[in-house]
Amino acid sequence: MPTYYKNTITPEGSTREEITGEELTILEAEIADFKSKSGERKLKLIKELRLEKLKETDFWVLRGDITDEQKLYRKNLRDIPANYNSSKYDELLARDSNGKLTHSIWEKP
Repeated sequence: MPTYYKNTITPEGSTREEITGEELTILEAEIADFKSKSGERKLKLIKELRLEKLKETDFWVLRGDITDEQKLYRKNLRDIPANYNSSKYDELLARDSNGKLTHSIWEKP
């Protein structure tokens, strides 16, 4: 098990000391809590991306002549939370070396 340290900075200088058992317990609980909410953070990001994509295509609806393919694209975006569970979040968030989302759901018609 690794040893954890805390740094304290004061006007007189800085100190480094090993954390106590109680502090380690708190740290481990915070790490476990953070890890347990990974799916929630990913879903939030997916929903933000989805909203961005919907906003980018709102003009399709506003101009009044949206195609069936465009309607399906927007419907598929809205249905992401229902159609993709947490086991698919990493696939939805995958990006290529240029930072472009790679999952087909994000591709505009």
